[in-house]
Amino acid sequence: MSGMTTPISAARLAAYFGLFVLGAATGFAGALTQGGWFPGGLSLALLAVAGLSYGAVTATGTRAGGAVAAGGWFVAVMLMTSSRPEGDFFFGAGISSWVFLLGGMALAVMCATVPKLPQPDGPSVRLGK
Repeated sequence: MSGMTTPISAARLAAYFGLFVLGAATGFAGALTQGGWFPGGLSLALLAVAGLSYGAVTATGTRAGGAVAAGGWFVAVMLMTSSRPEGDFFFGAGISSWVFLLGGMALAVMCATVPKLPQPDGPSVRLGK
């Protein structure tokens, strides 16, 4: 029965929820950091997005972990692009904001979808041993 899928365990669901929240926190912190310490803050914010997405893939062993973390980042960043009641924005009108938004999306997708190479299960890869 190849069409059946296994249900998600409670531990995995809790891990995905934690990764989503961590992604949202990374997006919020990156939005504040990228404009404050240009260009170092922008680099730090983009490295945080890449590290979170790839770390989530590595920690969960699935690409879904990276996608969930990137989804949390994306939701937080998109919510911060809208104007506040005072008329203010979290993002300035400079190039740094665009690089953070577009570069962060590209990095999150690349790191969340990186192929995982299978590891050999055998005792040794050397022949004759």
